[in-house]
Amino acid sequence: MRVLLTGFGVVGQALVRLLEERAAELYRAHGLTPRVVGVIDSRGAALSESGLTAEALLNAKRELGTIAAVDGHGLRGARAAEFVGESDADVVVVATPTRLNDPAGDIAVLKAAFRSGKHAISVNKAPLAVAMPALLELARYNRRILRYSGTVGAGTPVIALAREAARGDTIVRLRAILNGTTNYILWKMTTEGWAFEKALGEAQRLGYAETDPSTDIDGIDTATKIVILANAVLGVPARLADVAISGIRGLPLERIREATARGNVVKLVGEIGDATALGESQNGGAGAASGGPASGRSSRVVSLGEETGRRPVPQVLSVSPQEVRAGGSLDVPANLNAVCVSLKNGGDVTLIGRGAGGTETATAIVRDLIDIWHEMGGREES
Repeated sequence: MRVLLTGFGVVGQALVRLLEERAAELYRAHGLTPRVVGVIDSRGAALSESGLTAEALLNAKRELGTIAAVDGHGLRGARAAEFVGESDADVVVVATPTRLNDPAGDIAVLKAAFRSGKHAISVNKAPLAVAMPALLELARYNRRILRYSGTVGAGTPVIALAREAARGDTIVRLRAILNGTTNYILWKMTTEGWAFEKALGEAQRLGYAETDPSTDIDGIDTATKIVILANAVLGVPARLADVAISGIRGLPLERIREATARGNVVKLVGEIGDATALGESQNGGAGAASGGPASGRSSRVVSLGEETGRRPVPQVLSVSPQEVRAGGSLDVPANLNAVCVSLKNGGDVTLIGRGAGGTETATAIVRDLIDIWHEMGGREES
C-alpha cells in the first residue's frame, strides 16, 4: 500500500516509526506492507516510489527542519493539494495541525485525494468539523474511502465502539468527555479545591493545555468531536455551527462545591440525542453546571434528512459543563476521556481511555490503513 503523508509533526513522525516497527506484524496478520512514498511538511516534500525510510525523514526534520532536505528525494516549496493530485499513492493521510480558523488547505487536500482516485485518512479535525457531509459525499461519488478514527479518542476506538453498539439497536443518547485538558482542570478543581486559574496553569505546565487554551476551555475541541460522531455514527449531516457550545472558562469554584454537596461532579460533556429524550432525562437528572440545555440555553436541533437514509428524528448537539454522578461512568480522572452510548434496548455502553498523544493517534491511523486495505481487497490499486 502506497501512503502519502501530509504533516510531519508529532503524529506524522510517530506514524513513520510505527509503520516500520510493526512491518512484520502487519504483513503476517493482514498481508499489508505500507510504503511511505511521499511526505509533505510546511516547507516542502520528499518523494520516493520505492519508499522513504523513517530514519531519513526523521534525520532531515531534526537536523535541517524539513523533510525537503532528504538527500536525493526532497522538493522545496511543494503545494500540498497539487502534490496529492499528482501522486500515485493509494492513500493520503492528513496529519496536519487542526486549525479551525483556516481549514481550506486541508479540505483542498482531501478533495484532491478523492478526485484523483485516492482514499484518505484524516486525524485533522478541522476539515471534518467544517465540511464533513460534503467530504463524505465527495468520497462516495468517487467511490473512495474516508477514515478518521483518530479524530475522536486518538488510539481509543470511540467511533468503532459507537458504530458496533448501534448494530441491531438504536442509539437514543450519546454523552462523552472528549477533552483531556478540561477534564484535568475540573478534576483538580474537584479533588484539590483549586480555582479555575490555578488548575489551568498546572495543566499548561504539564503540557496538557496550550499557551492559548481557548479551543479546549471554550468547548470548541469537544464540539468538533461531537460533529464527527454525529456524522459517523448517527448519519446526522452536522457541522460545527450546529452545536450549542458552552465552555468552562472562568467556572467558579462554588459551582464545583455545590455539585459535590449533591453527590455529583462537574464535567464538560458533549452530547447527542433525541430532543425529547434529552429534555426528559435532563429535567430529572443532574443537569448543567452553567449554560447548556438544562439551564435554559437553546440547543440547535438537526434533522436526519432523506439523504442519510434514516428516519427524520430531531437531534440535539451540545457541549456544556454538566453535573454527573460521582463514581458514575463519566466520572473519569485526570486527562482521560469517556464515551457513554445509551441504547434503546441494550442499556448503556461506556468506553474509557486516553484521548490524545502522538503514538496513540498514529495507532488509529494504522487501524484505518488496515480497514482500507481490506476494503481494497488486499491489493494496491493501479
